[in-house]
Amino acid sequence: MTTQLKHDPRLSLDDLIETSNRVSLVIESVRGTMLAPNAKKRSPTFSTNKVAAICKLEKAQMDYRVKKGDLPQGSKGSKRRREFSLEETRIWAKNERAEKLRPANAEAITIAVANFKGGVTKSTTAVTLAQGLSLRGHNVLVIDTDPQGSLTTLFGLLPNEDVSDEQTILPLCFGSEISIDYAIQPTYWYGIDIVPANLALYSAEFALPSRQKGEKTFEFWNVLTHAIDTARTKYDVIVIDTSPSLSYLTINALLAADGLIMPLPPSTLDFTSSGQFWNLFNDLASNLLTNRGKTKSFEFVDVLLARVDEEDKSSAVVREWITAAYGNMVLPVEIPKTSVTANATAEFGTVYDTDPAMIDSRTYRRAFDAYERVVELVEGQIQRAWERQIGVQNEI
Repeated sequence: MTTQLKHDPRLSLDDLIETSNRVSLVIESVRGTMLAPNAKKRSPTFSTNKVAAICKLEKAQMDYRVKKGDLPQGSKGSKRRREFSLEETRIWAKNERAEKLRPANAEAITIAVANFKGGVTKSTTAVTLAQGLSLRGHNVLVIDTDPQGSLTTLFGLLPNEDVSDEQTILPLCFGSEISIDYAIQPTYWYGIDIVPANLALYSAEFALPSRQKGEKTFEFWNVLTHAIDTARTKYDVIVIDTSPSLSYLTINALLAADGLIMPLPPSTLDFTSSGQFWNLFNDLASNLLTNRGKTKSFEFVDVLLARVDEEDKSSAVVREWITAAYGNMVLPVEIPKTSVTANATAEFGTVYDTDPAMIDSRTYRRAFDAYERVVELVEGQIQRAWERQIGVQNEI
């Protein structure tokens, strides 16, 4: 009688390493398919109607300006319709919306997108905001402070394959760099530059407190604030994506920001988690600032209802709670939960990357119009912040 050895169902570290390698190969394969032929994202083109909408021009006005020839005239697309490249669209926007762009004596407005919870469209909100503002003629810098690198991925970069440690904000955390300029690189989206992230950023959670103990004048919470000093003079808007936790890097992002945006799905768990976020942030702000005789104010704090399912009856009640709790902080627009946003994310993109001809037009329009409204509202807040900057300068 022979004894048959049973298969050991446990997973060893070698098994997990093998799994990790397999996942990386699949991700690389997926990216190669989605971003073919050269595994890099390409910026979209825009119709005459879209450019006219951005510039607030009537069709007749747009046609006249095209015939006049003083601005890019676009080119004939596959359906013989006039199309404009992203660069051409931004030239139109800068020309027709000059009064809405950053005044010469104002600095960039920095916006942090934050929430404790994952899966609340934080990174998607950050990217779509950056894209929408860029389309309107603004020069935008996006900074990824999340080691998971979701924002980085949405710009077509795989954190572990395409991003070195030296291209992230990690050198700032270790003190080998003091300005973020070294890490800035262009993206496929003309008008948006990026400071990407990778898993090595987890090291910052050890480096920053270690420096705090060893350096007498060091303030770990102000590393990013000081690092973007030069960038504030080069860009109109700086958008910072954060990790789903109140980490040392998230604290840096929040305290460097002039404005905060919290995407918040109308679910009970997400709502209660948002309360914990603010409680912890207020405690930290008291310890780091108030107790040191300093203060912090924000130009605006927005709560954005995201992933709203109109068929979910329970969400209506939670939306009432959110409005009662946050009052005027709640933006008067809701991001619907649609197949458009889900499919765009699955393909390393956003609603701005999506070709409307490839999907249901009604569903696309719901998602696209919602994000356009968010960009419009935030741009208005940015412009008011610039006005206050100039007002303070004039008083001085």
